[in-house]
Amino acid sequence: MAQVLNYLILITLVLLLSSSLVVGDCNCDHENSTHDDTKLTLKYKLGAIAAILAASALGVSLPLAGKNFPALNPNSNLFFLVKTFAAGVILSTGFIHILPDAYEDLTNPCLDENPWGKFPFMGLFAMVGALGSLMIDSFATGYYRRVHFGGKKDTLPMIDEEMSGDHTGHIHLHTHATHGHAHGPGPGATPEGLNELDRIRYKVTSQVLEMGIVVHSVIIGISMGTSQSLDTIKPLMAALCFHQFFEGVGLGGCIVQAAFKSSSTLCMSVFFSLTTPVGIAVGIGINSIYNDSSPTALIVQGLLNSVAAGILIYMALVDLLAQDFMSPKVQNNTKLFFGANLTLLLGAGFMAILAIWA
Repeated sequence: MAQVLNYLILITLVLLLSSSLVVGDCNCDHENSTHDDTKLTLKYKLGAIAAILAASALGVSLPLAGKNFPALNPNSNLFFLVKTFAAGVILSTGFIHILPDAYEDLTNPCLDENPWGKFPFMGLFAMVGALGSLMIDSFATGYYRRVHFGGKKDTLPMIDEEMSGDHTGHIHLHTHATHGHAHGPGPGATPEGLNELDRIRYKVTSQVLEMGIVVHSVIIGISMGTSQSLDTIKPLMAALCFHQFFEGVGLGGCIVQAAFKSSSTLCMSVFFSLTTPVGIAVGIGINSIYNDSSPTALIVQGLLNSVAAGILIYMALVDLLAQDFMSPKVQNNTKLFFGANLTLLLGAGFMAILAIWA
């Protein structure tokens, strides 16, 4: 776990270093960009740091508080619907907000026609992000299995569902090592009832999801910190508070269900909450020398945003939505099934509408 956190921190440092390297590089300023009073924009940026920090911390903390409030428990029906809404927000963020930004950067007339105008690099790097997530997902899951089960096939639990009698909604956990079996709660159980393979899955999901969120959060934070237009800062602040809150809810649910140690849970929560505010602070610090329309800046931002979009789209569809929508908890509950579909569409729709302003 510590290695994963160190890797996330390294990504952030690389992003910040990349941003500092583009200062003073070439000239291709937007002629129509507006510049408001520096002191006034600084006040809004500082307010944005506080608001986004609060929204991020609140979102990721709600699932953690579920131990004391049954309605907020990550395995309750209410929280399941909120998590589905959050997955819709994450999916829409990737498709509607990040990918268009990456396309705009990589097709900017400031870049040379060869090669940027002759090949769809945005699609390529989005695919790299998605396939990279799949590979990391698969590798990390295999690693955790080997650690917990010693790499022996006959010690892995075999899960089969019983849909009749008194065991409806439960699963049998057969272990060949003991040739016995025990009844365990199904997908709708409390975190304490999850089997070890479920925990492994949530460990991997939460770590890869946080990696994708961090990449985009730092970039958008720096972009906001260097902006001198209130027309850009105000709507961006509202949009960031909205999607950071619900991204936090989705991430927090995965963290709780993964049953990390308290120290790891705290580190992941704090790291998520700080990424965008830190990005804004860095943007404020390099504002006077940073040129976000220089060729190097456009390429760095465009490629990293493409990768981040691929990661978030993969995580939302595969690890958050497919995993939950195909579970017996949803398949056997018609009301929950339609409710989950509705909240998914609402989350994706609301985030898509925000693209009108930010």
